[in-house]
Amino acid sequence: MSRPRLLQAGPDANLAHLPVSLDLRALSVAEGVRAALSVAVIVAANEWADFPPLSEAALAALLTCLCDAGGPIRRRVPALLAFAAIGASLTAGLGLLRSAGLAVVVPCACLVIFCTSFARIWGQSAMQVSNLLTVVTVLAMDRAISLDHAGVLAASFVGGSLWALLLTMVIWRLHPFRPARRAVAEVFRRMGVLAGDLSGLITASPTLPAQVSEAWADHARGHRRHVRDGIENARTLVLDTVRARGPSSSRANQTLIQVEAADQVFGALIALSDVLEFAGPATRAAAARLLHTLRLLLAAIADDTGADLPATDAGRRAMVERLLDILAGIGRSDAALAGVTEALVDRLRVAALLTTRAGLLPSADLPGAAGWRDRLMRPLRANLTWSSASFRHAVRAAVAAGPALVITLLSGNAYAHWLTITLVLTLQPFFALTWQKALERIVGTVLGGVVAAGLGLLVSSPLATAAALFPLAVTAFAVRYVSFGLFMACMTPLVVLLSEIGSPGESQWVIAGMRALYTVLGGTLAVLGCAVLWPSWEPGRLNREQRGALEAHATYVGTELAVLLGEQPAAALDAVRRAAGVASNNFEASLARALQEPRRAARVGLESAMVVDAALRRLAGRLSSFQHDPASVPGAAELAAWRDWLRLAFQALVDGTGLPPGQPRHEPSSAMARIARQIELMDGALRREEGRAPAPARSAEQSLPLPP
Repeated sequence: MSRPRLLQAGPDANLAHLPVSLDLRALSVAEGVRAALSVAVIVAANEWADFPPLSEAALAALLTCLCDAGGPIRRRVPALLAFAAIGASLTAGLGLLRSAGLAVVVPCACLVIFCTSFARIWGQSAMQVSNLLTVVTVLAMDRAISLDHAGVLAASFVGGSLWALLLTMVIWRLHPFRPARRAVAEVFRRMGVLAGDLSGLITASPTLPAQVSEAWADHARGHRRHVRDGIENARTLVLDTVRARGPSSSRANQTLIQVEAADQVFGALIALSDVLEFAGPATRAAAARLLHTLRLLLAAIADDTGADLPATDAGRRAMVERLLDILAGIGRSDAALAGVTEALVDRLRVAALLTTRAGLLPSADLPGAAGWRDRLMRPLRANLTWSSASFRHAVRAAVAAGPALVITLLSGNAYAHWLTITLVLTLQPFFALTWQKALERIVGTVLGGVVAAGLGLLVSSPLATAAALFPLAVTAFAVRYVSFGLFMACMTPLVVLLSEIGSPGESQWVIAGMRALYTVLGGTLAVLGCAVLWPSWEPGRLNREQRGALEAHATYVGTELAVLLGEQPAAALDAVRRAAGVASNNFEASLARALQEPRRAARVGLESAMVVDAALRRLAGRLSSFQHDPASVPGAAELAAWRDWLRLAFQALVDGTGLPPGQPRHEPSSAMARIARQIELMDGALRREEGRAPAPARSAEQSLPLPP
């Protein structure tokens, strides 16, 4: 098991590292204050009125704030109202069933947990709501209640949720464009980090050829995955905003323009990295100046986008134009950089100044959002099968929750529900994700328990406890997107103090200790459950993702060569380039999960998958550079021959049949030779994995004495 990167946020070429990171840019004090206020007002009212059901309202307000994922209001309100209604029903219904005995209430709760675990098929927002409904489900069974009490608790839950909704949607609204705008700004920051790493690569001292090749492969794997993930996240948020606000929203359209421009800037950066990998000293020296200016410009675009500065600001436009002129001048000074620099300047001007052709309205070309029935039924039909990882995960969660609920309900311990809550929320469809969640949740909870116990020495009265809740809630909600482990460390003292309000006189040391103990047990059981209950180890999925990546790049190669031959418009390239990048990211995500699994015996094919992954990244770089380096493109006849051979070669890689004969003749240092070299590397790796016979010996004309 690899050592986690506890304090690193950003690209990491080592796929065996657990993605445990700390991103301080996600800090949101305003959100923290707003969430704290929603809880503190109810806690203060409870202290004044001494009305115990208000503690249920405080819990509902806290969980409702956790449900809120931000974005356009018309998309947030239905999710929060659904949480209020379902949460109130579960609180009352399971509380009433508690008196019927374990034989009734436990199966009902397991059915609910199956549904809440399966709800992840409808996306991040649904998963966020369903996870918190799981918490409500477990807490609702803490005590048996009468019909009258059930009505009071349900009303209190709805009241607390509606108060939080009123505060977040009406009284203190956070800007609906802010999540999308921040996501777009993050894309430009990530490209700035990519440019900085590229600058370090070209100025590093020469080393052995194998080490140089590995360094460039690590750069491609880490940074391209990092940027592509950012672009796809930003595109999802922006499209949701555009569809929610409608095609008449100029702000939403401007953000969409920036996302599309960023994607094209990313393509130009990939091409630049391919040019620089094989460039001479003079070109690299010019590129060092270019990359320095590019980093400044990308940082400026990111800062301005995040701060929502208008593109019409005269000072801002003058600064951007100056940096663009410097970039263009550096590009003109070196022939190898001219084409890619021109593309960068053109796309960056669009991203920074929103200069597009007259009348462009991106949202007018967007496919309409699917109807609610289609959005509901399509994922349901696709996942109601045992082959679905989400379906197996839901069954696993329900089965694992059964014994945990029995232990919780029979123990008589007021804090035993943390065992079941931790178990179910830590369980993930994949072992690597479960292990990561368990690590972060356990470490964060133990640290938070120490803090909570220390607070017990300072907080000794109900009024002091209520006062301490406010800064704790501010801190917890402010950091919830910074790091999950840090969020758990901040939430634990908050939960401990809320528990003390509900159970006055209980020692905070006892509460903190019980929470830490049950969290450790729940996290451990989650890891064991994921490994024992219908495990689906990653290597089986890895083969499918590898095949998908090969097929996506085969389409990319075919489209690129068709464009160069004039058979397709250049506009066709953007979609297939993006699809190839997404397929590579999916392949790498599966590979990372496989590397993080403990089954050493199943790692035979991982080395070949690493080779295929690196080769596809390098091949994509060469393809991107064709659009900006016309001198490297062979003649039409040679290009047509290469297209025919590459189509057969990719099919052979997918089918495992060995490369076809008849590879076109070429210069060893040509651009097509580099592509052929990556094809041969993949074929060799796959042959070693499958134990196939080596490829037939080539004639001298067919040999490939290519650089690594």
